[in-house]
Amino acid sequence: MNWNEYVEYTHQLLTTDPPPPPYDNPDYHHYTKMNETRMKRWVKTNPVTAETAAVVKAISQPQKWVVITEPWCGDAAHIVPILYLMSSLNDKISFELQLRDSGSEIDRYLTNGSKSIPILIVRDEEGKDLFHWGPRPKEGQEMYLDLAAKKADFEVVKNAIQTYYNADKSLSTQKEIVALLKSLPVLK
Repeated sequence: MNWNEYVEYTHQLLTTDPPPPPYDNPDYHHYTKMNETRMKRWVKTNPVTAETAAVVKAISQPQKWVVITEPWCGDAAHIVPILYLMSSLNDKISFELQLRDSGSEIDRYLTNGSKSIPILIVRDEEGKDLFHWGPRPKEGQEMYLDLAAKKADFEVVKNAIQTYYNADKSLSTQKEIVALLKSLPVLK
């Protein structure tokens, strides 16, 4: 699906009565409602930096950006809108979203054996993977793994990651993807 379809799909999950599984679980419904608000805020504030914009606009060969995600995913609420905003800066980039739990390619892009999301896959015009990235910036991933190793309570982990994203303002996501884009032979 494209970005607008994903936003509409997310909204429909919140307004359908009764919601489909797993959104019939009050926790999933609550997370998705928060995530819808976060996605709208990121798009509205559009924190894409001038450096990020310059690198994305310099892409001269067609690319397909595939993002594997789910509306309930807190990390995705902070990352997917940034990926969308970046991709919208260059008409050579097509942007597609796949739902992890509905026939996506996630099994090819596992993180330490798990189906962690979001995952960005950047492909050339022949469909060859140029790189993939995710499920979160390195600093956020290290924080998550440290908390998981300490067997921290889910609420503690959730709040720490949320605080990280708010403080980071998407800069780490942008910097890491810009570095990967700059490493491509086409942009060297």
